[in-house]
Amino acid sequence: MMKKEAKIPDFSLLGGPLHRLGSGLGLVREETNTVRLGVALGLSAWGVLLLLALMQGLGHKVSSISIIGIHVRLLLAIPLFFLCETLVVPRMAEFVRNIVISGIVSQNAIPTLKSEIARVIRWKDSYLPEVICLLFAALLPLLGTQLHLAGATATYDPSRALTEGSLASWWYWFICLPLFRFLMFRWLWRLGLWCWFLWRVSKIELNLVPTHPDSAAGLGYLEIVQTHFTSLVFALSAVQSAAFAEGLASGTMAFEAIYPSLALILVLDALLFIGPLFIFSSRLWACRVKGLSEYMEFAASYVNGFDRKWLHADTAPTEPLLGTADLQSLADLGNSLGVVRNMRWVPLSTRLAMDLSMAALAPMLPLLLMKYPVAELTEKFFMRLIGL
Repeated sequence: MMKKEAKIPDFSLLGGPLHRLGSGLGLVREETNTVRLGVALGLSAWGVLLLLALMQGLGHKVSSISIIGIHVRLLLAIPLFFLCETLVVPRMAEFVRNIVISGIVSQNAIPTLKSEIARVIRWKDSYLPEVICLLFAALLPLLGTQLHLAGATATYDPSRALTEGSLASWWYWFICLPLFRFLMFRWLWRLGLWCWFLWRVSKIELNLVPTHPDSAAGLGYLEIVQTHFTSLVFALSAVQSAAFAEGLASGTMAFEAIYPSLALILVLDALLFIGPLFIFSSRLWACRVKGLSEYMEFAASYVNGFDRKWLHADTAPTEPLLGTADLQSLADLGNSLGVVRNMRWVPLSTRLAMDLSMAALAPMLPLLLMKYPVAELTEKFFMRLIGL
């Protein structure tokens, strides 16, 4: 049981005006499930857009691939933003509880940790960050021509998408697109707040254990937290894939131009979602070096005693060798030293890298259909299947 003095407030990145509004409308369940809020925002914005388009006789353009980015942003990306926070925020809270209950955070550092959590709570509940995100989202169209964003629906230019001057186009450019950008900037703010919190935790007194079974001195659960960002990675990649599709459909982009962009997407995802794991690298490396030194010294002392007792003793041991606990202890010591030797200096495994890469690349697969028609792909598949 955790001691009373070690009890800490629940860590959470959920808060701010939008979250409170969703809670007031009954769209947030159990304080952390905000999926219904995301669905309501995306679907309502898309529904008004569809209604305006139909009223103005633009229904034939709604299903055009040249504006597929609109549907992806509103119907897929926005709900996935809220699905991600529903999944990842409880895992963040569990990570904080684990490092306290397991003793990773020393008793002397508990007050400091409480102070850092309180600071995060103040910032995540503040109006200022979301106001700034909203201003950025509203002002970004002024920089759209300089940013050279891919896709007809990525930046304000009505002549490239819906009929210029239509109510549907104005609704998208000045309501729907800023809404999407606001939610994206809101997530970037939370990622920054999470990284800042991890950095502050890395500076307090930690009782890292080099023989911990997670091979990360007790910080292995942090990898599980980062794994739950896959829905956010998928959402951002889907938006980029839609932008590529719009460029390919309009003939302004060659299919081969996608490849360097894919590499850039993977690099950015690694920086955003794997980069935070490197915050503890120096502490884990120091723990590994110290652990190797201490356990090797301990192992040397033990094996010397084992050697003197069983192999070079002046008189034969009184206890039988068969079934002695000394042999099991020697094996356990070897296993412990192996754990220290194989300890990771970053709480990262290939599983996390693969999960994030798959989430980033999966939305790109439909683009193959724009280069290779379904019939042609099917023919090639069966030709390879029968060996011709």
